[in-house]
Amino acid sequence: MISQAPGTLGIDFGTSNSAMAWAAAQGDAHLIPLEGDAVSMPTAVFYNAEDRRTHFGRDAVAQYLSGTEGRLMRSLKSLLGSPLLLETTVINHEQVSFQDIVATFLAALRDRATATLGAAPTQVVMGRPVFFVDDDPVRDAQAQQSLLDAARAVGFEQVSFQLEPIAAALDYERRLTREATVLVVDIGGGTSDFTVVRLGPGRMAQADRSGDVLATTGVHIGGTDFDHKLSLENVMPLLGYRHLGPQGREVPSRVFFDLSTWHLIQWLYQPRAISQAQSLRSNYADPALHVRLMEVLHQRHGHHIAHEVELAKIRCSQSGGDTVVDLSVIERRLGADMGASDMQAQLAAQLLKVVACARDCVSRAKLDNGGLDAVYLTGGSSALRPFQQALQAEFAGVPMVEGDLFGGVASGLAYTRL
Repeated sequence: MISQAPGTLGIDFGTSNSAMAWAAAQGDAHLIPLEGDAVSMPTAVFYNAEDRRTHFGRDAVAQYLSGTEGRLMRSLKSLLGSPLLLETTVINHEQVSFQDIVATFLAALRDRATATLGAAPTQVVMGRPVFFVDDDPVRDAQAQQSLLDAARAVGFEQVSFQLEPIAAALDYERRLTREATVLVVDIGGGTSDFTVVRLGPGRMAQADRSGDVLATTGVHIGGTDFDHKLSLENVMPLLGYRHLGPQGREVPSRVFFDLSTWHLIQWLYQPRAISQAQSLRSNYADPALHVRLMEVLHQRHGHHIAHEVELAKIRCSQSGGDTVVDLSVIERRLGADMGASDMQAQLAAQLLKVVACARDCVSRAKLDNGGLDAVYLTGGSSALRPFQQALQAEFAGVPMVEGDLFGGVASGLAYTRL
């Protein structure tokens, strides 16, 4: 248990994973265990329809994948700034808003912080991307307000926000022995954020660090977008995506796009959506593909497929070789090939936009590669091999440093003084 002397709680509420850290005044940040010894956990909520309990993180995903009857919610952060946030869904025969589901997850985080700190925290610094919503300041402000409302609803009385890449920079700064100008690269589940910042031991004591931030940029592309693209290209053709029907026209693609998007999957299980998918039967020349699609929807295999795509992406990235997406939950021995070279080609357009955003950040700071001392990586999706290769090519000659991919932002938030 950490003694709760005056200090700061930082919450990195991520699209795919979340983490928390506590730092006493003038002290080092400590990551807070969230599931056993794990200091990060999937941003996932599972409403168990059998025992009416609510599960979180890995436990939530495991409950769903084991076949327990209920509703799995992931990528909740993607709903911030969206009209969907205030809509309701039926959970255990009750209408629940997605705003309330976000608050439910934050309440679970606060409970776990309380267990570690010995007292319920009332002050928090929450991370936010450079842009919740690209090119829409009004919706971006609404997204932050929704997160603020959720935090206050669960008992946080004083809530402030810090940009996630700046938080990552504050964590990295603790490791430096001399001053450096750094491009911080934070690739999360839903956004890619960048900042160019001056860091160093002599700057840490400054209360106002705004003068050290030379530029920030961000784009609404992240790990879940990579998963979406890989699912479309590798898995969805086995269900009829780009399949030509009797009239030589492709099967309408909306269902496949939604089935490849974490926070939209649950809508496909509604009676109206299933009826619409059933009506696509006449668009198929190969009825077996339509049978597979309906099997996925009737048996609610969508999140299971998305999970398998994510695991295959990680395997392919780590090994640099080919792998197979396990789809045996749909049909015995069914699988989708995923090749390393194919993955690089399939993600090329998205990676080009992300790297261009990084270059724009450096340009706004009025620097070139020679003006950077390091490129600092954080966020789980920054480990993706094709992304690192693209970034190294763009910033040739600049040392690349990999930080704490899942805990660095939370630690940096805890170093943000209220």
